[in-house]
Amino acid sequence: MNGPTRQPLLPLLSSDADVVAYFLVVADIDATDPADFELEEGVRLASRARLEQFARASTGDAYCFVGEGGEERPVVYVSLDGEAGPIAVGLPELLRLGLAAPWWRDGPGRTDEQLRASVEEFREYHPDIDERRHRAARALGLDPLALPPAATALAGLAELSRGPVAAASLVVGPDGDPFDPLFDADRD
Repeated sequence: MNGPTRQPLLPLLSSDADVVAYFLVVADIDATDPADFELEEGVRLASRARLEQFARASTGDAYCFVGEGGEERPVVYVSLDGEAGPIAVGLPELLRLGLAAPWWRDGPGRTDEQLRASVEEFREYHPDIDERRHRAARALGLDPLALPPAATALAGLAELSRGPVAAASLVVGPDGDPFDPLFDADRD
């Protein structure tokens, strides 16, 4: 997923059977019909930069690109619960996060023991996760064995939540009040 000649990844999220099967069911990233996705009216970036939804979670939460450009733009997760924050710098990083730690929403702020219990429950619910992950990674042109460890992916989320991308990706609601941070950077 590196280099100037790589193919766009977003179309694979809606067309490749192995990629759709993994990201839709396991990682909870649905990009199968982006034309149907629409943020609540008035939800925007504080900076007034473009906030473009390209996928959603089963809960209705939104995955959005920040600013202008292509798949290299930062990705912000906007929760219907009034929380938002950056989760990746570019679609390739989001896909690696989804492959390495599809339970990422459970990571920040949890103790190691709580996270282990969450991961065990996730694996019970998705007993074929490793097989699905390997097929999806290969379809994306990745070596499944070269994916970052889940701990590394989760540490990247914590770092992103307190850096300049977070400041540039502040989401506000229709009333102009900022959404709560997706992850409490002070806890990490």
